[in-house]
Amino acid sequence: MGYYRRLRDLREDNDLTQQQVAEYLHMKQPQYNRYERGLRDLPSDVIIALARLYKTSADYILELSDEP
Repeated sequence: MGYYRRLRDLREDNDLTQQQVAEYLHMKQPQYNRYERGLRDLPSDVIIALARLYKTSADYILELSDEP
């Protein structure tokens, strides 16, 4: 599983839409969609923002750890 799959799982587990996450990140939904589908690499500032949003670690998002 790529980290992009973990992004989708985290979003769905938190009952959020791609649009809501994109708004939180101050970007358009199609741009966020490309991250979630693994078509673009995540910039470090986006990883940090997502870790804060989901109250988890960047390591968990990047699949360097299995502990949220």
